[in-house]
Amino acid sequence: MLWKLSELQPIITSAIPGDTVPAAFWNAVQARGDKIALRQKHLGIWREVTWREFGAAVRETAMGLAALGLQPGDVVSILSNTRKEWLFADLGALCSGLVTSGIYPTDAAAQCEYLCSDSRTRMVFVEDDEQLDKILEIRNRLPALTKIVIIDLDGLGRFSDPQAISLDALRELGREYDCSHPGEFERRLDARAPGDLAILVYTSGTTGKPKGAMLSHRNLVTQWPVLNKAVAQNERDTRMAFLPLCHIVERQFGAYFAMYTGTVLNFVENPETVPENVREISPTVMLAVPRVWEKFYSAVVIALSEAVRPHQWLYHWAIAQGHAVADHVLAGRPVPPLLKLRYRLARWLAIDNLRKLIGIHRCRFLMTGSAPIAPDLIRWYLALGVPMLEGWGQTESTAMGTLNPPAAMRLGTIGKPLEGVEVRLSAEGELLLRGDFVFMGYLNLPDKTAETIDADGWLHTGDVGRISDDGYVTITDRMKDIIITAGGKNITPSELENELKFSPYITDAVLIGDRRPYVTALVMIDHENVEKYAQDHDVPYSNYASLTRAPEVQELIRREVARVNAKFARVEQIKDFRLIETQLTAEDEELTPTMKLKRKFVYQKYAALIETMYSGQA
Repeated sequence: MLWKLSELQPIITSAIPGDTVPAAFWNAVQARGDKIALRQKHLGIWREVTWREFGAAVRETAMGLAALGLQPGDVVSILSNTRKEWLFADLGALCSGLVTSGIYPTDAAAQCEYLCSDSRTRMVFVEDDEQLDKILEIRNRLPALTKIVIIDLDGLGRFSDPQAISLDALRELGREYDCSHPGEFERRLDARAPGDLAILVYTSGTTGKPKGAMLSHRNLVTQWPVLNKAVAQNERDTRMAFLPLCHIVERQFGAYFAMYTGTVLNFVENPETVPENVREISPTVMLAVPRVWEKFYSAVVIALSEAVRPHQWLYHWAIAQGHAVADHVLAGRPVPPLLKLRYRLARWLAIDNLRKLIGIHRCRFLMTGSAPIAPDLIRWYLALGVPMLEGWGQTESTAMGTLNPPAAMRLGTIGKPLEGVEVRLSAEGELLLRGDFVFMGYLNLPDKTAETIDADGWLHTGDVGRISDDGYVTITDRMKDIIITAGGKNITPSELENELKFSPYITDAVLIGDRRPYVTALVMIDHENVEKYAQDHDVPYSNYASLTRAPEVQELIRREVARVNAKFARVEQIKDFRLIETQLTAEDEELTPTMKLKRKFVYQKYAALIETMYSGQA
């Protein structure tokens, strides 16, 4: 039972030594042997990979790259969805002394060309025929590219190209090279020092071309013991891998941290099967972005709207007991015996079933980051008996920064600085960070690097916030996103946007109002939930655009906006809104790969639609 947050931590296991990623990985392989490292579903069956097998796959890949002539410091790119072979490629390249760069599988060929050219990529791992086509289209404009490695050959039975090789063939080449070059693997393991470049992580590029953040082995490795003190995990834990591995959060907090702790990493089938897979895996720890947590909550709300009245009443009573317990826990007060009894009954009657419905019934805690989240959503999960810890960091800080401590969560904040993290405010209220985790700089962009890291080593995050007397940090907004209305009122859009996204019918929203007489919003509906609402209420529509135009849907969103407005002062309230009529995916320019609307891009693309909210046009 959730009576004390401090009881959530497992025993911290002995640390895996190593001052570079490959050194730590190989030490983990030697220490864990036949224990389970990874699981991935294939042909409907979850198949296990031991640490010994994991190590063999990485070693063969590393030696295959060496056999093809790649030298320490060369760059290898990976264009694939999240799967175990992504790690074989990544860690294989690192163990060969190379540098790795991830490319989002939703990136177009032109974007792939820019990233490979900027990084001077020597070799690209591609997942399948779809990703292969992108590289074949651009390879003649990439003079540094020597080889393409294909992970999945399905649909490529007759394909033959002298520049392409399958991952299986690369591993076979590596086995032969390893036998004929004794000691080469060990030499490669030691080829890079802690201060050397390990990985490139390209930012989303919402304002111009993506920038390649250079992260050293030291940036990555020094964080792992710090994280294990804050959110300890061990070999008895299980986790999911489903966020893009080219994003720093899944790479560092997910794959690499699981490697350090021995946590079993489970790879989902694809992004669409996450709700199904989480119930199958039943993780003990789960990391996700707010969009995922919002979808789980929305699914429960929609399911309850269809339930019979007794079930609805039971849920509302049970969740009320959970909120009452959460209030005591968050305030650090003992939970009264009678409330404990009621909550046990609530768990038995309703809450445990809800946790199983989502798949988080075994979770000791949840983690959220990469974007702001509504405090009420965190409180709802806590009412279910599962603490959600919000963290904050950036690509440039190797995802390191602050985390809400499990024993002393404070909603509405992003927690306290982790060990080894210095945080202070600039004169303008910008949050600055300093420590071993601060990145090396942007590849090929010394001027941008100098703008981001000052002479004293402080990383300028671009986030505006405040720090309480007892060290809790609160983000108010991005410096460039703060709205100043025509009347001079400062408004932080993220607060209202987070409240809107708490609605099961709203996926995302962007507030408008800078130098305007009042605040408006562009809203992206939750297609699945709004479509179901339309079907249940006999609302006619023919496609996504007509769904957003339906008067009943407009009124549905208007009610959600009114609910949010009631929580804010009149000057901050949303006076009008428009629904984005195009169903967006990660392949659309409006969205980042982590499915966040790009504010400035949206302002530009929908400028005419925005003007209708200020000109009185329909």
